[in-house]
Amino acid sequence: MSELSLLWNAESVAVIGATEREGALGRKPVAYLQRYGYAGRILPINPKGGTILGYQAYPSVLEAPGPIDLAFIVVSADRVPAAVDDCVAAGIKVAIIASSGFAETGDEGAALQAETVARARAGGLRLVGPNCIGAVGFGNKVMATFSPLFSADAVVSLEPGGLGIVSQSGALGFGAASLGIERGMRPGWVITTGNDADVSALEVLAELAGEPACTGLLGYLENVPDVGALRSLANSGKPVALLKSGRSEEGGRAAASHTGALATDDRVLDAALRQFGIVRAGDIDELLDAGDAFTSPRRPKGPRVAIVTTSGGSGILAADDVVAQGLELTPLQDGTRAALAEIIPSFGSANNPVDITAAVLSDPSLFDRSLDVIAADDTVDMIIGCFCVMTDGDVDKAVRALAKVAEKSGKPVLVSRTGADFLAPNARATLREAGLPDYPSPARAVRAAAALWQVSKPRAADSLAGLGIATPPAELTEPELKALLARAGLSVPVGRVVATASEAKAVVDEVGGTAVFKAVVPGLVHKTDVGAVKVGVASADAADAFDELSAFGGAVLVEELVGDGVELIIGVHTSDLGPVLTLGLGGIFTEALDDATSRLLPLAPGDAEAMVRELRGKALLDGARGRAAADVPSLVRTLETVAALVSGWEGGFELDLNPVRVLESGTKVLDAAHVIAKEA
Repeated sequence: MSELSLLWNAESVAVIGATEREGALGRKPVAYLQRYGYAGRILPINPKGGTILGYQAYPSVLEAPGPIDLAFIVVSADRVPAAVDDCVAAGIKVAIIASSGFAETGDEGAALQAETVARARAGGLRLVGPNCIGAVGFGNKVMATFSPLFSADAVVSLEPGGLGIVSQSGALGFGAASLGIERGMRPGWVITTGNDADVSALEVLAELAGEPACTGLLGYLENVPDVGALRSLANSGKPVALLKSGRSEEGGRAAASHTGALATDDRVLDAALRQFGIVRAGDIDELLDAGDAFTSPRRPKGPRVAIVTTSGGSGILAADDVVAQGLELTPLQDGTRAALAEIIPSFGSANNPVDITAAVLSDPSLFDRSLDVIAADDTVDMIIGCFCVMTDGDVDKAVRALAKVAEKSGKPVLVSRTGADFLAPNARATLREAGLPDYPSPARAVRAAAALWQVSKPRAADSLAGLGIATPPAELTEPELKALLARAGLSVPVGRVVATASEAKAVVDEVGGTAVFKAVVPGLVHKTDVGAVKVGVASADAADAFDELSAFGGAVLVEELVGDGVELIIGVHTSDLGPVLTLGLGGIFTEALDDATSRLLPLAPGDAEAMVRELRGKALLDGARGRAAADVPSLVRTLETVAALVSGWEGGFELDLNPVRVLESGTKVLDAAHVIAKEA
């Protein structure tokens, strides 16, 4: 563990800016440490000295008895650098700057923040913040915060759980924690990092992942994270869900290729999190729902879900959501359905979703016996129980059955309980005590199940090998770039650059009597838009086509006319997270269709197949409306070859293969462009 663990393990806390004045932020940390029974040394720091809430106060940390593990700084921004200098001189390793007035206020504040961080780093002091609400370690009652959560009349239970909550936003972080506590969740840590000037939220999450008692991690981020930190977090072995704001912003740098426009920063982050097995939550409820699912030690071996319900409507809604979340509604084995048909009333359903009907209210054994049969089915990886308007007595019976089958089978069991709390006031506590995540609707239960599968699915440890081909120069023409692609093993149309009309006619005859003509002009990327491409040119028209395209001022490329197939775009561009491979449907209509998927490079085995499956229009590749199926294996090989080709290329480039046509046999790159971004 690093010094960051002092945020929750500190045996002494200095509050710089402490005061006894009612309502002051400098009073709250001292009062909370006192109120919640912190067993370590509490050191109020105030230039006037004296006593604060009964504790001896000191003019500075240099005059306070050491050693001091953690400093909480809550003074005006202009006084923070001096306080940091004192912390360095006192040998303090970690300080939380709660003060505002830094980078969030503009250039002047940003300069002050940079100066403060530089002083701290020079002295070996790690800074959390500034502009944050602090940190709480529930186990050791380290209350280095002024959050109003702990000033309420009712004392918040600090009985520690295994969930870590880390948030750049202080108010949102402690607000989420309060909602979790209200649900009955037990956080072990709540840490806010504000401007992330030195210590980042991801660093804290990674540190918490090393805590043996940690069972899951939830984070709220406002900036695009570091990919190395994301990888480390994903490899920690702890389930992680992140809520990242800014989905509506365009993000990403402007790109010359269509791919750059499609793979915005937010899409890249989506792809990275999916690759790394980290859940991306859409809102606070979804973040906490994932956290609830993480509290159970049981993990699914696959995405196959069985739904058992006392309400047909709930079962149908859950089934819809299973499909929408990318899980599988397992059909159940024949023997399972036959056994269920012997148990369930004739007006129920032995198919998945399994409807045991309200008859369970008069015969609770229906539930026990049905669950035993379902859990024994090898095609079932998770079970979701859906109930409506059940009262306490009925909930107790259901909980006993669900808990028993979860313990016996080792399979995750999640519960959707749709009904007012007054119907079963003790239901939530009963379910939580049994280790069964509880959700108010089928949709939320299914989303939580999808989160559980996301953090549980196996990830390939190895990356596909590169080809060792250096970054090409930006001024490569399309024929030169295609020659490079061909050397890498990609299939391109047969053809060549011609210098005369008669040579153009000869090439048309060589490739079968009909060809594609293109103007080859450096810097002209979107040739179709300006009429610099002619498709289906016959031998008799070759001279006219050559003359027309020669007028663009460059050479002319004559290529074979490739047969019908499914048009896609494959592109690579660099992002803040690294090089990104994007696959999109539509060729010249890619942006209009907006059907694309991305992966950070390098690819791992299986990534390319997954990308193809993720396209909404994959049915076109499978042979929709009587068309022949396209050669998907060759498309997968093409994706892997492109990834291997660019593996050694330097950053700041974009490679645009558009269109790429997937044929009944084979995949061909019909057009290609390579751009190196100009330095600002």
